[in-house]
Amino acid sequence: MSATPHKNRAARRILATAAGLATVGAMVAALPAGADDRGKPAGHHPGRTVDVQLLSFNDLHGNLEPPAGSSGQVTRTKPDGTTEKVDAGGVEYLATHLRTARQGNPYSVTAAAGDMIGASPLMSGLFHDEPTVEALNKLKLDVSSVGNHEFDEGARELARMQDGGCHPTGGCFEEGKTFPGAAFPYLAANVTNEKTGKPILDPYFVWERKGVKIGFIGVTLEGTPNIVTAEGVKGLKFGDEVETIDKYTKVLERKGVKSIVALIHEGGAPASSSYDYDCDSPGAGDGISGPVVDIAKRLNPQVDALVTGHTHQAYVCTVPDPSGKPRMVTSAASYGKLYTDTTLTYDRRTKDIVRTSVESANHVVSRDVPKAADMTSLIQRWNALAAPIANRPQGFISADINGRGSSDYEKPLGDLITDAQLAGLAPADKGGAQIALMNPGGIRSDLVYKASGAEGDGVVTYGEAFTVQPFTNMMNVVDLTGAQLIAALQQQVSGSNETSPKILQVSKGFTYTLDMTKAGAARVVTDSVRLNGAPIDPAKSYRVAMNEFLAGGGDGFPALAQGKNKLVGASDLDVFNAYLAANSSAAAPIAPPKADRITVVK
Repeated sequence: MSATPHKNRAARRILATAAGLATVGAMVAALPAGADDRGKPAGHHPGRTVDVQLLSFNDLHGNLEPPAGSSGQVTRTKPDGTTEKVDAGGVEYLATHLRTARQGNPYSVTAAAGDMIGASPLMSGLFHDEPTVEALNKLKLDVSSVGNHEFDEGARELARMQDGGCHPTGGCFEEGKTFPGAAFPYLAANVTNEKTGKPILDPYFVWERKGVKIGFIGVTLEGTPNIVTAEGVKGLKFGDEVETIDKYTKVLERKGVKSIVALIHEGGAPASSSYDYDCDSPGAGDGISGPVVDIAKRLNPQVDALVTGHTHQAYVCTVPDPSGKPRMVTSAASYGKLYTDTTLTYDRRTKDIVRTSVESANHVVSRDVPKAADMTSLIQRWNALAAPIANRPQGFISADINGRGSSDYEKPLGDLITDAQLAGLAPADKGGAQIALMNPGGIRSDLVYKASGAEGDGVVTYGEAFTVQPFTNMMNVVDLTGAQLIAALQQQVSGSNETSPKILQVSKGFTYTLDMTKAGAARVVTDSVRLNGAPIDPAKSYRVAMNEFLAGGGDGFPALAQGKNKLVGASDLDVFNAYLAANSSAAAPIAPPKADRITVVK
């Protein structure tokens, strides 16, 4: 992109009244034109109402190329009740789908619910996600909330993503080009500077088209500090989602903006993994659970719709607001595999949305449409820069090794990663590790047997390994007592992880039973916890390897932060690649591990 977004951004930012808050954008969304040709649902007043098309997605995580293996598939239910997996995603296809959807809609706005960047594949991650922001600018994204992964590199780097400029250490990645920053506002209403109490980015954005005004308020989950490295959220405070949105709803109402959409990087879990599941059957919101349901039930009735994310699930539900009226809550899975198309009927007289007329559906970003040429050239440009690093072979596998694509508590790729960590950190001079633990959320994809480029089937490239573990967390080895180790296992299924368990991946020789018929910490059968067949002794000390995120108590594991005698090793990615190189060859590739270390009783 040219440097013009800088000028636009300066023109867009106007000081809000007494609050002294920078509101973005205001009022200059340049949008494609056209008109909704669907039948008008009940609640329309001819001539007085306008149908606004809201296109939305979430949790892209820099997946510009079609995600490989099961990470690039969505599930749908066929008319006979059986399910099938459909290949989906890739920004070349997402651009085509969104541009086609906008045709014939003069009032069309595109919004996102966070985690656009962070935990990205190498092509974007290597360049600190500048390629993804460039792609989102080309997609004509109008507004996005921040997610927890927008804080992976800290608030200063997030500000650079918004405002542009070259990376402080990496510099400018393309000769003669300065990164222009996001042409859309990133909203972070509930993220404030601890010292000043002011939002670090704009809290809201007002989209306007021919007198139609819709306010967007963006928040990330209040629990962001628990799932991001401490350095990434230093000096920041994360407020309650409901309180924050209610506060800015009142601000917008005072400005005469009565149609409001909340962009919330927090989500739920539908009862079915099919993207076309009707979670309002039999009653409103009956088929969805999780934090977003509580948020939706408490949120100011003046908010007309919730666009959500974080859980990587697909749903289009209605959840009753505090006044008992149904309100739309949507999420479009992850990695650009779906987008949501919501019709908001705007009443020009009341300046509000006719809630009874709200319609919404998720659509597959199928790969049977023409590729968007501008996205193809973007991908080719950045891939050429990444290629010397990305294409380096690291090792060999004999079949797909599922990580993200496995729905089981213990994942074959989790076993491989922890075995690599144990092998790399077991030598006395490397930490003397006896056990390795890995957080499941840190495994971002599968290792896929089919070649992604010219490397050949079964070859694991640096780019593919990076896509699995993109955080490059430093490895730590610490002393934990057997009692602390058992407490950590119990924290997988209790406390903040009780409703949505986070089951740690464990290295070979470490075994135990998880009884999911019980509740909370009792799900861990304590006398079943063994190392190389011997029961774990609560009083004995063990050397345990894990990444620095877990060693800091991340993901709801305070017991792991109690470790003593810490030794810092190589990065998790370097340890993984070293293991692949030392333990596989073209003649003797690594087979998928059996994933038989954790016995699960259901």
